[in-house]
Amino acid sequence: MTNKPRILLFTGEGKGKTTAALGMVLRAVGHGMPTLVLQFVKEDSTTGEIRALESFDTVDFVQTGLGFLPPDGDPRMARHREAAEAGLARAGEALRGGRYSLVVLDEICFAVARGLLDEADVLALLEQVPANVSVALTGRGATPGLIEAADTVSDIRCVKHPSHEGRGAEKGIEM
Repeated sequence: MTNKPRILLFTGEGKGKTTAALGMVLRAVGHGMPTLVLQFVKEDSTTGEIRALESFDTVDFVQTGLGFLPPDGDPRMARHREAAEAGLARAGEALRGGRYSLVVLDEICFAVARGLLDEADVLALLEQVPANVSVALTGRGATPGLIEAADTVSDIRCVKHPSHEGRGAEKGIEM
């Protein structure tokens, strides 16, 4: 690592954004690097990645989401917004604490795109990332500001996916 923070962003409509970030976590584990995975929006604590990450003592895993979002304008969005803001505060505490070499902010791009978080607040957090820390941002709909703030951006597109034909999520693949 350099003395400058590294900001990576995985966005797009295709499958694999979280998976790419979790690949970074696996690499960090291999190097003994303390890592935080903080998930926005998501709330399913039974996924395979959570079960696997719990076995590594260098990885902390936190979900701050409430699950699938209601339509815009629905009064339940206020609770989702509060949960996302609490997650952002937790991310700030983690970054200021200096314990982690890698911080994954899973679905934070989607949280900004859906109005759960203000882009300006996320950008302010990214400005405070300490040297020698890497941050991975994931989620659909990355805003221009988030893309500009990142030094590595991958736009994952969907060419074909079985969900388009009604096939559900499968253990070990999507969950």
